[in-house]
Amino acid sequence: MEMDPDKDKDKDRSRMSASSPAPAASYAERDRRYVWHPFTQMAHFEPLVITEAEGAYLIAEDGRRYLDGVSSLWANVHGHRRPELDRAVSAQLGRLAHSTLLGLSHPPSIELAEQLVGLAPPGLAHVFYSDSGSTAVEVALKMAFQYHQAPLPGAAGPATAASPAEAPRPPTRHRFLALTDAYHGDTLGAVSVGGIDLFHKLFSPLLFHTLRTAPTLAALEAAFVAHGHELCAFVVEPLIQGAAGMLVQPAGFLARARELCDEHGVLLIADEVATGFGRTGTLFACEQEGVSPDFLCLAKGLTGGYLPLAATLTTEAVYARFLGPRAAQRAFFHGHTYTGNPLACAAALASLEIFAREKTVQQLPDKIAVLTRLLAEQLGGHRHVRQLRQRGLMVGIELGATPDRSYPAELLVGAQVCERVRDYGVILRPLGDVLVLMPPLCISAAELATLVHATRRAVDEVCAGLAAQAATAPGPVAAAPPPAAAAPVRR
Repeated sequence: MEMDPDKDKDKDRSRMSASSPAPAASYAERDRRYVWHPFTQMAHFEPLVITEAEGAYLIAEDGRRYLDGVSSLWANVHGHRRPELDRAVSAQLGRLAHSTLLGLSHPPSIELAEQLVGLAPPGLAHVFYSDSGSTAVEVALKMAFQYHQAPLPGAAGPATAASPAEAPRPPTRHRFLALTDAYHGDTLGAVSVGGIDLFHKLFSPLLFHTLRTAPTLAALEAAFVAHGHELCAFVVEPLIQGAAGMLVQPAGFLARARELCDEHGVLLIADEVATGFGRTGTLFACEQEGVSPDFLCLAKGLTGGYLPLAATLTTEAVYARFLGPRAAQRAFFHGHTYTGNPLACAAALASLEIFAREKTVQQLPDKIAVLTRLLAEQLGGHRHVRQLRQRGLMVGIELGATPDRSYPAELLVGAQVCERVRDYGVILRPLGDVLVLMPPLCISAAELATLVHATRRAVDEVCAGLAAQAATAPGPVAAAPPPAAAAPVRR
C-alpha cells in the first residue's frame, strides 16, 4: 500500500495541536493541567506561579513580591539574581555547559573540589560529585558499605583527625544506624535510613533494614553497645533534624557519636545537606562540636541555591580502600550523567567567593540574635505555640491548641497558616503543624522582622478562626489529648 506523507504530516500536526495548551490559558491553569508537584496533594492544589526573583524576594506573575522565608526549600544563600553568581554561570556557559566526569574532567570541578577540601573539617580529602542531597547520602551509604565488605590486608579502619588507625576487621558489617524521625532524602537508600512514616512507610518492602536510636546520649550509647560490632556507619544530620520538624539535639551529641564510632570501628556520615553553608551559624554544623566525620554530604546551598549539585567528601583512608589494579574491580561503580556539571560548579565557586569576600559567616551571629529576639517577643509564650526550636537561622515553630495540646492532624493547621501568611507577603512551608522559618543568609534585620511579624499574624488569625469554629461545632476542631508532659523550649 502506498503511504501518503502529507496525510501523516497532517496527523502529526493535529496531535501536536491537541496536546498544546491554548494560548489564552494562564500559567496556573496550564500548571494544573500538566505538572505534578512534589509532596503535594494535587486534588487541592492552587499554584502560585513565580516568574522573577530579587534578593530575598520571589515575584509572582501578577507582580506581587513575597519574602522567601524558606530559601526556596533551604537552598538560596546570598539572594536571588545575585550578579556575581549570574556572571559566573554566564561566563562558564560561554566555555563549556557540560562534559562527563566519567573518564574526563574540567577545571570548575577540580577547583571546587580543592576549595571544599580546604574548607571542610580536617581529614576530609576527596570529593565525589552527584546531583542532590539524596544522592549525596546515597553515595556515602554505598561507599561505607563497600569499604567494610572488602577490607585490604593489613588496612586501617576509619581514620580521622580524632581517631587512631585500627586493626583489620572481618567483612561482616552490613547495617546502618540512624536517628528516629530521620530524613535523608527520597532515593531508596536514603529512604532506608529515613524514619518518618508519612514519607517512608509505604515503601518499606523495597528498603533495607536500619537500626534506630533516639537523639539522646543514653540511647546512642546503648545502640552502640548492642550493635556496634555490625554497623557500617552511623548517619546523622548534625545538631538539628530538619525535616523531622527542626528537632535540636542535646549539646555534645555529635561529639559523643564521633567517639563511639571510633571506639567501635564505625564510619560517621554527617548529612549537612540542610545544615551546611552557614545555616546553623558556622559554615558547617560539625564545626560547633569539633567533629570531623568520615563522610560529609553537601547539596542545597552548595551553589548558592542556583543549580542542582551535590558533593560527598570523604577521608584518605576511605578513598584508599577503593584503589587497586583494574582487574581487582575495587572501583566505586556509581555515577550520574550530570555529576560535577561545569555550570553548577561555577556557581558554587562564585558562592564560596562571596562567603570569603563578604565574611558571610562572621555576620551571622548578629542576624541570629535578631531572629532569636523577634521570636521571643512575637511567639514566645504564645498560647498556640507548643515549642520554639532554633539553631542559627533554622527555626521550627510547633503549633498546638494550647501549649500542651496538639491539634488534630486532619485540621492541617500548619498548612492553613502557610496559606494565610501569603496575605502578608511571605512564603513558608510547614512540616505537619511545625512552621519552618529558614531565610537566606542575606536577609536583613528589617526583613527578619517582616518574616516573624507576618508569621505571628497568620498564626493568630488561623487559630482564632479554629477557636470560633470550636465554639459553634466543637467536635471537628477539638484538641487531641495532651501528652504526658509538655515539651520544653529548645534553642
